[in-house]
Amino acid sequence: MKVSVVIPALNEEGIVGKTIKSVPADEIISAGYDLEIIVINNNSTDNTAQEAQEAGARVILETNRGYGNAYKRGFKEADGDIIIMGDADGTYPLEQSMDFINYIVTDNCDFVIGSRFKGKIEKGAMPSLHQYIGNPMLTKMLNILFHANYSDTHCGMRAFTREALNKMNLTAPGMEFAIEMVIEASEKNLKIKEVPILYRKRGGGEAKLDSFGDGWRHIKYMLQRKFN
Repeated sequence: MKVSVVIPALNEEGIVGKTIKSVPADEIISAGYDLEIIVINNNSTDNTAQEAQEAGARVILETNRGYGNAYKRGFKEADGDIIIMGDADGTYPLEQSMDFINYIVTDNCDFVIGSRFKGKIEKGAMPSLHQYIGNPMLTKMLNILFHANYSDTHCGMRAFTREALNKMNLTAPGMEFAIEMVIEASEKNLKIKEVPILYRKRGGGEAKLDSFGDGWRHIKYMLQRKFN
């Protein structure tokens, strides 16, 4: 069985290498899995690609920028039976990858997603607007509209089987991809598990989030999907 770790990266020089090295490769391989780490260079203008390659990742260039575009390309390139998602900026604990793998293999889960709110958010890792208003509001809205039961719909550390990926219809090019995936997982009746994680401060690079712009796009996506 093979595990693919897919990491999108846009101008993450100075941290992407550390993020790649945080993947517990020895632990995963010792558990009997083959492993590949793929970094999708989303048309960076810095040294992201070289740093990622030097850290041991296979680097794929995706010139169409966007969170969804990067991940869709990464999933297309990956050939793992299990796929793990994580950001390049060091915020997600990729060293916890075996927990996600074990829930899939031992508990027969299809889709495993981290929960920052059930776990711990390092001081300064998430703006107060996001932590106390934005993320809880968007999560509650999604749960109500789509009859789901997530505690953290926007957590970017996730894992799922190849079969689960094939069941989900993922088309969003931008940040809406994050909620498109959790809606698809819920609507396709996948067996879902949330895992408490530690969410850390960015290790470097520039933040890509636009609080109000991204928040509105997520609201608009949910309303259009539900009522169109």
